Amino acid sequence: MIICINLLILKGLIHIGKNQINKRLGIGTTFKQKEVFTNRSLFLLTVFSLCFLALLIRIGYIQFVKGSSYRAAAYNNQTTSQTIASKRGTIYDSTNKILAISSSVDTVTVNNNQVTYHDGTPVSNETLASGFAEIFSIDYEETLDKLNSDSSLVTIASKVEKPVIDNLTTWMNENKISTGINIDEDSKRTYPYDSLASNIIGFCGTDKGLEGIEAAWEDELSGTPGRIITSTNVNRQAISDENEQYIPAQNGSDIYLTIDVTVQSIAEKYLDQAVKENSADGGCVLIMKPSTGDILAEASYPTYNLNTPFTPNTIELQEAWDTMSTEAKSAALTNMWRNKPISDGYEPGSVFKLITSSIGLEENLVETDTPNDFYCNKIFTVADYDISCWATNPHGALTLRQALEKSCNPSFIQLGQRIGKERFYKYLQAFGLLQKTGVRMSGESSSIFFSYDKCNEVELATMSFGQRFKITPLQLITAVSACVNGGDLMQPRIVSKVVNTDTGVETELAPVKVRQVISEETSSKIKSMMESVVTDGTGKYAAVNGYSVGGKSGTSEPDPNKPEDGYVASFLAISPVENPEVVVLVILYNPNSDGSGSHQGGTICAPVASQILSEVLPHLGITSSATDDDSDSLITLPDVTSKTLTEARNILEASGFEIVLKTSSESSTTVVSQYPKSGISLQSGSVICLYTEGAEKTMKQVPDLKGKTAEQAENSLKSLNLNISVQGSGIVLSQDILAGTEVEEGTVISVTLKDEMVGGAQ
Repeated sequence: MIICINLLILKGLIHIGKNQINKRLGIGTTFKQKEVFTNRSLFLLTVFSLCFLALLIRIGYIQFVKGSSYRAAAYNNQTTSQTIASKRGTIYDSTNKILAISSSVDTVTVNNNQVTYHDGTPVSNETLASGFAEIFSIDYEETLDKLNSDSSLVTIASKVEKPVIDNLTTWMNENKISTGINIDEDSKRTYPYDSLASNIIGFCGTDKGLEGIEAAWEDELSGTPGRIITSTNVNRQAISDENEQYIPAQNGSDIYLTIDVTVQSIAEKYLDQAVKENSADGGCVLIMKPSTGDILAEASYPTYNLNTPFTPNTIELQEAWDTMSTEAKSAALTNMWRNKPISDGYEPGSVFKLITSSIGLEENLVETDTPNDFYCNKIFTVADYDISCWATNPHGALTLRQALEKSCNPSFIQLGQRIGKERFYKYLQAFGLLQKTGVRMSGESSSIFFSYDKCNEVELATMSFGQRFKITPLQLITAVSACVNGGDLMQPRIVSKVVNTDTGVETELAPVKVRQVISEETSSKIKSMMESVVTDGTGKYAAVNGYSVGGKSGTSEPDPNKPEDGYVASFLAISPVENPEVVVLVILYNPNSDGSGSHQGGTICAPVASQILSEVLPHLGITSSATDDDSDSLITLPDVTSKTLTEARNILEASGFEIVLKTSSESSTTVVSQYPKSGISLQSGSVICLYTEGAEKTMKQVPDLKGKTAEQAENSLKSLNLNISVQGSGIVLSQDILAGTEVEEGTVISVTLKDEMVGGAQ
């Protein structure tokens, strides 16, 4: 089209040129004059022709060579595209509690030197900085420096909640500011439980998940942004027309985890206490449902706050932070975020004897109760290499059950020799110990074993009792779950369901059976022996009143290549033994390295497993077989709030309680609150604090009760107006609130008593 128009223009110019020539060659003009005029006209015509030829070539180049790019540029200049943000999916626990959620917020930016009042007058940077500092609670000088910078666009505040944005718009209206301040829609990721399950959930960066579930399930959670494409005029103002395109956003899907918030809280509470009581470098707890592979809890110590993931999580790290290099800070944060139960391998120690026992039983190389089947003489020599038993005195002749109860290393070396290298590695593969579990979580590591060719007599001997190789805690609990669930290796499951928030379609992620490793008969024998470990062996401290519990202790020696890492103490427990609903694995890294206490798993980790089970089993609805003898002596605390002090005192003293009055003045006579709260069961003589209007609470520091008798512990607490709840008999092995913790008067401290174990425990 453009070429045709220009050809017509050229034709017209030629016609005009001819007319000029004829005019100049008109009547009365001499021949010589005509010749001069003709030459000049031909010259001009030639010049015109060359110019238009060049123009023609240029037009052809624009039309055919650059046409597509110019059309695209014109389209871009005539249209505008607005992004529609997609909403990130919510993460729930197994009971529908929200673990991570996105909310709508805004980001405020300023076009520097372009902020004006309604009449077009510029707004001074000082006025803007002053207003922003007050509205967003930010530093005035820093804000002014931003506004005075050479940047054309500066960010004033990010992730701003609606009430603050409302304050901003009100301020802009009051000051009649019309242009230059931009309020753009954004989203903010919030974690309601702060640090709970932080190493599992992970967190998000600016636009995607960086750690944990947030990263591993990014494709499902993130969604796809939409767009609105509209035509614009020369002033970039939208033109309404039928060609407007609307591409809706696809919101992210919701994720439902197998994690139970209550079970996770219990695991973290007792892990935190165990690490501090035993001066450990850290630890972890895994709780799995063996029949499905569902992970009910996965606790790491220390944790970090998901809402402030770049803040150091320990006092030591906080104190050193300002002196650390950028590389050191990055390494420290990465280590803080690691999900250690799936990322960090460790030597499992004697807990692994459950796997060795399963292999021997499945291959009919041993029976549980054959007399004199093994012999322990303290030292067992393998290829001129002496391997000691952990016990001080030789165990002598043992059955397999007794060897497991006493955690005898020489007995399991002998069993390993019967199994042989070929069968041993076949079962390592069958139990899934030579590869990752396949759980969909970020950062999973695999195991480190001797290669088959390099596994000789000594290596086979040490492997048989759980030393000189590394597996992750998740690999171990998955393998042992197969030992106690009838023999099925289940793939660990962390996500049970994905829900499309746009369509409502639910996708169930069913449990995955990888393979059957051992028979149900072998599994029953393993469970029976594990129960014996708790009733008669190194796992006595794992017992829970009213429930059948099986277990195995573990204490792995320091790695010769990294002796500074110290011992690793552990305990694995199952309950109920007949049909296990939970498997609990407790691990403490380098406990009591200063020699102040034990590093044996049966001594320091078994009580933690007992504490966890005592709360988790009732929460899961598993009925206790405990008699009501103990509960008969307990008294239900009545509600005396809104009563006069005299009435309240009479009621409580008649029930057998002691009263501590907390009043603000003599005129206060009505009870406004009580502590403990009504409805709980307490033993006679417990202290009840009664408060009148305006009375202040009194805090007391919990004493260390470990090693005391029940009577000594009760007297120690009563002197501080604190109450006691006792489980078991003997001496105090553990308490549910850590010594040194500040608690309100009247608080109930639960203690677990056990008969003192003779000879220690591995």
